[in-house]
Amino acid sequence: MTTASVKWNLEGDYFEGCNCDSICPCIFKADPTEGFCDLTAAWHIQKGSYNDKIHFDGLNVVGIFHSPGNMITGPKWNAALYIDEGASKEQTDSLVTIYSGQAGGFFGVASKIIGKMLGVKSVPIEFGVEGKRRSLRIKDLLQLQIEGTAGADANQESLVVNPASGLVPGPLVIAHSNKHAYNDHGMQWDNSGKNGFYCRFRYTS
Repeated sequence: MTTASVKWNLEGDYFEGCNCDSICPCIFKADPTEGFCDLTAAWHIQKGSYNDKIHFDGLNVVGIFHSPGNMITGPKWNAALYIDEGASKEQTDSLVTIYSGQAGGFFGVASKIIGKMLGVKSVPIEFGVEGKRRSLRIKDLLQLQIEGTAGADANQESLVVNPASGLVPGPLVIAHSNKHAYNDHGMQWDNSGKNGFYCRFRYTS
């Protein structure tokens, strides 16, 4: 059995923040607002498995991406991955196999736009969901807090229902970051007050 033929699945809560103005043009394959994109993506896995043997329920994964130009046409991205320190070695290895694209599926396709992997770290990841707010913290490295953007009807979320590209298929809830700061792998930014999205996610191989 090859790695790409192994069955895997992940589902749970997803959110992201970047340096683009809201709404981020990258999801419609246009150029980033500032000509480049610094993106934080966070997955809280509520249910997931690899080869029907290794389970990921309750674990968190964070991806950091730098796209020096258009996110689809290139140049290719730099990427870094953070895995919940609560994961066992077996869980960590399997998650890296999935998110690096080696196990096929969505990430197998997405890996084609990654030019350089900066590293993988096992760290304590704090992930929070409260109403229209999402929060993420990796001590001394990353802090991201986003909040859903209010529409005319305060009881409904403002949605992008048919994005052309992205790390999740949508619909995406439109949000903005109250705090978005990062410092690791030679990259440093404070993109507070910029674009954010959140949604449910589900991937299968």
